[in-house]
Amino acid sequence: MEVEGSSKKMIATQAEMVENKVPIPYRDQCAHLLIPLNKCRQAEFYLPWKCEIERHSYEKCEYELVLERMLQMQKIREEEAKLKQAGKQGASVPLIPKTANA
Repeated sequence: MEVEGSSKKMIATQAEMVENKVPIPYRDQCAHLLIPLNKCRQAEFYLPWKCEIERHSYEKCEYELVLERMLQMQKIREEEAKLKQAGKQGASVPLIPKTANA
């Protein structure tokens, strides 16, 4: 499954996420890494020094998604600024002034 606007593909299917009880807010392109992480956490009784490799790979994936979204937003802002600049350059003093009642 391809996610619009993202370079990462969804690897985990909806059925896998439901089966593994992945919370809805966490069903993103990194869910395929969250499933084994949660299984490891349950097996190791949530000890913080366990499952480090799984946690690191999941957090790296999430970080890359955040960076990607930030870059997309930066491009959108730059495009809007260009449009705004182009609009200001074309908007000079009107030849026919507007009346106060119009």
